[in-house]
Amino acid sequence: MQDTVAKYANVLSQILKVDVEIVDENLDRIAGTGMFAGRINKNIEHEGYVYKEVIKTGKRKIIKEPGRHKICTNCPKLLKQGYCEETFEMSMPISTGEKVIGVIGFVCFNNEQKEHILHNFDTFAEFLEQISDLISTKAKEEIEKENMLMIIDMLNHIIDKMDQGVIIADEEGKVSSLNSIAKKILEVDSDKNLHIKLRATGNTVINMKEYELIMPKKTYIIAGEEYRILQSNFKYSKVFIFTDINSLKHKIFSATTTKEDMGLKNIIGESSSMKILKSKVKKIAQSSSTVLITGESGTGKELFARAIHMESKRSNNPFVAINCAAVPDTLLESELFGYVKGAFTGADPKGKIGKVEFANTGTLFLDEIGDMPLYLQAKLLRVLEQKEVVRLGSNKPIPVDVRVIAATNKNLEKLIEEGSFREDLYYRLNVLPINIPPLRERKEDIRVLTDYFVRKYTALFKKRVVGFENEVWDFLYKYDWQGNVRELENTVEYMINMLDQNGIISVSLLPQKIRFDLNKHNDLIPLEKMEIDLIKRALDLYGGSVTGKQKAAEALGIGIATLYRKIKKYSLE
Repeated sequence: MQDTVAKYANVLSQILKVDVEIVDENLDRIAGTGMFAGRINKNIEHEGYVYKEVIKTGKRKIIKEPGRHKICTNCPKLLKQGYCEETFEMSMPISTGEKVIGVIGFVCFNNEQKEHILHNFDTFAEFLEQISDLISTKAKEEIEKENMLMIIDMLNHIIDKMDQGVIIADEEGKVSSLNSIAKKILEVDSDKNLHIKLRATGNTVINMKEYELIMPKKTYIIAGEEYRILQSNFKYSKVFIFTDINSLKHKIFSATTTKEDMGLKNIIGESSSMKILKSKVKKIAQSSSTVLITGESGTGKELFARAIHMESKRSNNPFVAINCAAVPDTLLESELFGYVKGAFTGADPKGKIGKVEFANTGTLFLDEIGDMPLYLQAKLLRVLEQKEVVRLGSNKPIPVDVRVIAATNKNLEKLIEEGSFREDLYYRLNVLPINIPPLRERKEDIRVLTDYFVRKYTALFKKRVVGFENEVWDFLYKYDWQGNVRELENTVEYMINMLDQNGIISVSLLPQKIRFDLNKHNDLIPLEKMEIDLIKRALDLYGGSVTGKQKAAEALGIGIATLYRKIKKYSLE
């Protein structure tokens, strides 16, 4: 505002017939007339003793006899010349609130000017005060303007650093500003000539309203809030803060799901059957086809499902799991497919997104798929075949890109015969089948699994294991493990809980059920010997060829696969 202040100084000088000088708080001369006109932007700290006093006290100062006043004692000009060339000086502080930001002074260099001021002293003093107030007001406006620009600049920086999109537009939808996230979501480079239209769908996503953001060539489904800001001339601007639905889902699942690596390297097992299975999983993971995992309870079906997800290209996207047997039939449909507001009595008035939508671009794991009601199986089939989902209470299909992995410990083919599972869904799920062998068929893994669980629970319970009694391994290897890996883990956890300070895992620490079963097993050794004899006779009778073995299995009343397992178990070849 130096130019404005300089105009004030010139007008004052012409009207009052005196020289005018204006300095800032640092004693830099920012305006001056007459003797001072050629010395603008000079610092007068070494000679402005009167101005220093005015800035310090914030009060007007009048020097009627310059050079003789005590303030002038150390003035270098006075000491050098022996006299002061000024004849009169009147100085007024320029303040903004309690802060003095400068001084305006009337200076006389001859007695005629001095007499002129003294003769109209009250008028001059009031005039000087009014001009000081005028400059103060102008300074305040400039400071507020500068502060506002700084705030706007700061807000623009903050808005641009936000992890949500921000759009500012007028009532007609003409965009005046977009932050970088909004540009990325809407796939635009600038806000020039950009128009948008917002239409609320009536649904909500995590307490945010869902909108259709309509642009000339594309429509986006987003979640956010709209705000109206009153501007000049009673006009409003709209500020819309939003996020992409898929990004929002990803953030939710990043915050609520485990960060633990659940890849193949975390699946414990060194048996030949597990090595073959892991190799198969690596191949399956590269596909986007549906997977059906079968196996007894406790074999780790979900662990393999997570491994498939982690080994796939979808590993950075959501893995959403739901147990079809654990959710009541009345709730399972809404959990899977979601619903719009007012879909049914008791529904959340804001609506709800289902697990299928949450899994978009990721993996949906349907555990215990054999327990899914028939009427939901039809809806799931539509998701698999048409890649879209329809929320309860709506007729609008929503496109989804989801890989489905299902798991069951039931015989689905038998359920199809009974009419409780859809044959078309079975074949749609069973594109890539995986069967996890029970622990009793891969007993080579018992030791490595036991060692793993021992490390896990000794760390958890702050205990120390020195070693095992040899008999313990006999029990662990000969036990049938109907509960599979889960039962083995529970057994180890029990033993570590019961462990004494000596750190030896003994037979006495085994659960009673395991010890009882082994004793029973020992009593039946003659039966085992009888079974060996029967198999040998059948093989001798029908021969060792494939056809002979098939006939031997039929004669023994067992399946061919069972016969092969027993031949291997008893080393009969």
